[in-house]
Amino acid sequence: MANANQSATWLTGRRLRAHGLLVAVALWSVYVWILATPTLRDRYDNLKGTDFLHFYTLGCLANEHRGTDLYDMRAQAALEAQRVPDAAGIRYLPLYPPQVSIAFAPLARLPYGRALALWWICSGLIYAACCYSVWRACPALRSQGVTVALLALGFPAFFHSIAWGQTSVVVLGIFTLMFIFLRNKHEFLAGLALGCLIFKPQVGLAAVVVLGATGAWRILAGAAISSAAQLLAGVLYYGTSPFRSWVRMLMNIRTLLPFFEPRPYQTHCLRTFWSMIVPWENASLVLYLISATLVLGVTVAVWKKREIPLSLRYSALLLASVLVAPHLTIYDLVILAPAFLLLSDWLVGQPLTPAIRWMGSVLYLVYMLPLVGPFSRWTHVQLSVIAMAMLLYLVWTRAAERRPIGQPRAAVAT
Repeated sequence: MANANQSATWLTGRRLRAHGLLVAVALWSVYVWILATPTLRDRYDNLKGTDFLHFYTLGCLANEHRGTDLYDMRAQAALEAQRVPDAAGIRYLPLYPPQVSIAFAPLARLPYGRALALWWICSGLIYAACCYSVWRACPALRSQGVTVALLALGFPAFFHSIAWGQTSVVVLGIFTLMFIFLRNKHEFLAGLALGCLIFKPQVGLAAVVVLGATGAWRILAGAAISSAAQLLAGVLYYGTSPFRSWVRMLMNIRTLLPFFEPRPYQTHCLRTFWSMIVPWENASLVLYLISATLVLGVTVAVWKKREIPLSLRYSALLLASVLVAPHLTIYDLVILAPAFLLLSDWLVGQPLTPAIRWMGSVLYLVYMLPLVGPFSRWTHVQLSVIAMAMLLYLVWTRAAERRPIGQPRAAVAT
């Protein structure tokens, strides 16, 4: 979102850099202080890396070829206590497909602390590579490397991805590869990248619907091949039993949601947005389906506009992927990093109209509002979801304009 100052007068380059620096220093300095303990438990008695323990355990099971225990919470809890004594008593709901355990098998050969440190390093490098790759595709932001770096470092979603030890940066890497392939007109390769999301299928749901509705069959063919190859790897390694167990878990996911989402205020999607406002499950589900259909319809309309820049169309797809996902926690918002860069790059080149100023301001809110997400415990309104839906609407209004929408002009000095 660097250099959006040309699109909203109050968002000067200096102010953006200051805000990025303040958020980065505040988040990371506090986190370092929380981690500064001699054991694997932090100052709040939480296990360091949090969710990484689950991936580490899955890797241990893969090393021991214990496919039957991939969806056995008790067996995994016993193994966690054995391999990481500080993790005794922690349990996770196993929902990842079997091949995920194979991917983490190499890390699981290390002690937990070293494996976590290595995963943090890998996550940081993947995130940096994704931001750099998209930034290089944004000509209007080329001179704003410092601003981009500060805002990337302070992005709340990236912070939570590291703090939780999650795999969301891998999802970001997949979406980034997909964008690069689409930009270079390699649709089948873009599909191969999209299919890799089978390990976290909820974030790929919107893309599949939008691409199917717009007849992007080459992309979908590539996605089908790569997703099938991933699942086949798990079957070849373990046999069919773990795969069937995974499918059964997905079929029963609705009954498991209370265990899957113990803190709904940390989620940022339409389904939990409505469930926090409306206390009746069936009513909130209906509202989710209606709003998700509207979001998908708007995104399809944007995606069909081949004459508008890919930066707008792909940003809309990323926003829809977040909003429509049945489950999306704060760390998964990291997949919006390309959208901030692409939309900022486009905004810089537009005439300074009230609509463009407003769009820049909403983009800023989408970046910042996850910081106040915990307040929804009392307000029951997740403001980030409203901001993302509003930003998608503004992208749609730009796409619906009859006049041509050009690529950004050269960068303007801040």
